[in-house]
Amino acid sequence: MPTKKMPDAPLSLDDMIQPFHVDALGVNGRVVRLGPVLDRLVAPHSYPPAVADLLSQVVVLAVTLSSVLKFDGVFTLQVQGNGPVGLVMADVTSAGGVRSYARYDADRLAEIDASGSQGAPVPALLGSGYLAFTVDQGPDTERYQGITELTGATLADCAHDYFRQSEQLETAILLASDADPLVAGAIMVQRLPGRRGADKDAAEEDWRRAVILMSSLSSGELLDPAITTDRLLYRLYHQDGVRVTDGRAVEQTCRCSREKVANTLRSFPQAEIEDMAEDGKVTVTCEFCGTDYVFGPEQVGALYQE
Repeated sequence: MPTKKMPDAPLSLDDMIQPFHVDALGVNGRVVRLGPVLDRLVAPHSYPPAVADLLSQVVVLAVTLSSVLKFDGVFTLQVQGNGPVGLVMADVTSAGGVRSYARYDADRLAEIDASGSQGAPVPALLGSGYLAFTVDQGPDTERYQGITELTGATLADCAHDYFRQSEQLETAILLASDADPLVAGAIMVQRLPGRRGADKDAAEEDWRRAVILMSSLSSGELLDPAITTDRLLYRLYHQDGVRVTDGRAVEQTCRCSREKVANTLRSFPQAEIEDMAEDGKVTVTCEFCGTDYVFGPEQVGALYQE
């Protein structure tokens, strides 16, 4: 009896950070392509497509930026504005754990969708506001933060503006995302400090070439699961000798716990917490992962016994 051939499993992006180097052009870079992890981070919240798409871009941008920093703690990317989407944020631990959430006004968002004038995501969805990068390595270390106003049409524009204003390496970023299916990708190149013996004009030309080649990548190619990351980089930079180093996985994690929620509740007056009760129970829902922490009357009382 002939064996029935099973259909091929659907391809998906690999949820990986892939560092690469083009020594001939004097650049280092990263490719990040997220698929299944967004199903765990974004999909469970049932955000409207425009919000899910924007949050996916924030997640992939946060993962990409965090991957070039040396830190032991949490990198946070927060985008806040006065538009229909008031806040989108993602944080990434040094171990590659990611969590995210978004806050939005459904009525204002519906007006934009109905008018068909969504346009560029930053001015249409976020309005005026700021983008902030934060690195927190614990209570005994200095917290680093960089802030830039929301300028330009896209999150990539805002990131470019930050790097232009800061003293960081010259940086170029390309972002892409899709809400159906939920996928996001980023490629970033950074210009290395002056190479020994390199001619200034030649170095400028090398940097322009690196950016032009990166910019030739279409969103469709970046998000196409049939094109491996190695193949994608080979297409862009094979003439210049691109090389890759070990990649790192990205996964959905949340740092919430019943103990942390209990400590937060304990910081408020007992009467105020008891007023929050419904059917005798106080329920606190984690904004990141949606986990419900339920405290009955005796458990609320126990918080204050000490």
